[in-house]
Amino acid sequence: MTMPHHALDITLTRPLTPAELHRATRTMPLAANHDATHLMAVVGARTPGKALKRLRRQMGGRLPIDVITTHYPDSSGRILLNVAFAPAAHAALRAAADRAGQPPGRFVQLALHRALARHASDEADRLDHAVQHLLAGSTASHLLTALGRALTRTPGVTQC
Repeated sequence: MTMPHHALDITLTRPLTPAELHRATRTMPLAANHDATHLMAVVGARTPGKALKRLRRQMGGRLPIDVITTHYPDSSGRILLNVAFAPAAHAALRAAADRAGQPPGRFVQLALHRALARHASDEADRLDHAVQHLLAGSTASHLLTALGRALTRTPGVTQC
């Protein structure tokens, strides 16, 4: 039976130097973005969670890793996250989780869900306000036409 492979995103705390990237790619094939602040890797493991742990174990000391995430959602539609907290932050997180009566992993999961929901709500409110402002000086049909033009433009291509 072949081992499944999992695509992982690595967010770095700072850009890598060319020498650091070269050293890291000798350990594991990696693809870097234009400014070497994000990397992609494909890791063989039975589960996405084990792939995250394997990557952290192999590359954690070689790279300034901030967060590792799965690139594709799992069968439940979730993106898995691997974060290594500083000891003081880990202790504070554990204390807050204990006060909430939750395991630390669940505490972080719920906090992230709340923050993402709050962000989505704030963004929806911001867009609603912007649309109302635009409608105050235009008609819905003109606004819809302008939106259609903006969405169909290809960046960098001159429109006739």
